Amino acid sequence: MKTYPLHIRQLNYLPYRSTYLSQTTFIRNLSLSSLLHATVPTSNIVPFKLADIGEGIKEVEIKEWYVKVGDHVKQFDKVCEVQSDKANVTITCRYDGQVMKLYHQLGETANVGEPLVDIKLTQDSTQQIQDTSGSNLQDDAGEERSSSTKLTPTPQVLATPAVRRLAKDLQISLNDIQGTGKDGRISKEDILNFDKTKVVAPSTGAHTTIPTSPVQISMPSIPPSPATVKQPITKSTTPISTTATNTVETPRKQVQPMKEDRHETIKGIKKIMVKTMTQANSIPHFTYCDDYDLTELVKLRKKLKKLYEQEKKTLKLSYMPFIIKACSLALTEYPILNAHVDAKCETIIYKATHNIGVAMDTRDGLLVPNVKNVQTLSIQDIASELTRLQQQAYNGKLTNDDMQGGTFSLSNIGAIGGTYAVPVLVVPEVAIGALGKISLKACAPENLDDSSSSSDDDEYYPNVRFRHMMSISWSADHRVIDGATMARFSNKLKSYLENPISMMINTK
Repeated sequence: MKTYPLHIRQLNYLPYRSTYLSQTTFIRNLSLSSLLHATVPTSNIVPFKLADIGEGIKEVEIKEWYVKVGDHVKQFDKVCEVQSDKANVTITCRYDGQVMKLYHQLGETANVGEPLVDIKLTQDSTQQIQDTSGSNLQDDAGEERSSSTKLTPTPQVLATPAVRRLAKDLQISLNDIQGTGKDGRISKEDILNFDKTKVVAPSTGAHTTIPTSPVQISMPSIPPSPATVKQPITKSTTPISTTATNTVETPRKQVQPMKEDRHETIKGIKKIMVKTMTQANSIPHFTYCDDYDLTELVKLRKKLKKLYEQEKKTLKLSYMPFIIKACSLALTEYPILNAHVDAKCETIIYKATHNIGVAMDTRDGLLVPNVKNVQTLSIQDIASELTRLQQQAYNGKLTNDDMQGGTFSLSNIGAIGGTYAVPVLVVPEVAIGALGKISLKACAPENLDDSSSSSDDDEYYPNVRFRHMMSISWSADHRVIDGATMARFSNKLKSYLENPISMMINTK
């Protein structure tokens, strides 16, 4: 028989109790009672801790303080801005009071669950904390007692607290979803796609439906919590430092010669690139290159620019919107390239929407926001959205929606001056293209044969033409994509770009 301390055994038979409590139940109640009293603050100075931001983030870097010691703050006032390996987050205050202490300097690392500042509470805030603490603990105790009666174990599901809350709000069981993240981890996109699939095909009886042709799906927006306002810089896996066409030139600091070695901690975007590059490099992929004749596209763009100037439109039209739209048209015929592969490479998820990412070189590092639902947009719509993304990236204000959900990526190395590259995949996407610079090159006539030469001694061709040429280097996941498929996709894209009128005709 188990023995317990005397005071516990005595208290189990207190006179006012009409029924006998088991030892386990009593200990739980005793702990709850102690915890309820312990949460009531004995001082009106409380530490304001860094809450769980979600997405598995454990630590952040302090980028900017909006308060200083002695400042008076109110609920929802900005406290600081932090940067993780996935997002910029503005932390807002939960209390009314006065800032008494800052725990970190700019550039230092703060861990989730540790204090950021000490706040001397007002009387109203102190009472509010006491009320909410008791209420929350009683709710937690009720949930604990309820869960203790469930004996059936549930399979382990990898998901962040934010993802679990979203699934609960949408009334979706995580056990019904196939995660696309590492080790089968379930992301917000997995839940949203699963929810939309149920709406589109409720009578099939299956949990998910893999579309074989693009269908427009509007992604619901998720409001941020009151304590945080996210401005993500989500991870980028394209290793090439590039700028998208039209990107505002990022100001560079004047480089001074180094007098001694300098040690720098890898953090923020660089830290997440270490992880994603290592992950992408483990995937067997191949590269396919081809040259595209964009002479007709160059002529069409010049005409459209003149037309915009006459109509006094401020939209700046580059080549990128045409290339993005042409890629979408080609992806319609080759949906395998607009797909994701799960971590174990057991499932191919054909994406219904064409969310085409464009790598951008910004002050925060290399980011890859994406243009959503390209299959439903006109070239002018794409140009407008691309301009917005470039301005947001330049100002460091890209949102969560801008960065997530990419299905296919482009890296415009030609904006800097490159011609060829071997781009690295953006996992879990299966294809990415690196665009070279457009240059004027001498090309032989298309109907050239051996009789066209004017001399037997040298290869002199009087009908040589100069054409605007661009090279594109494609990388694809060789586990699910073969070289023939990539070549056929490239040929289809080439037909649209070399004959832009055909692209206009097929644009919806």
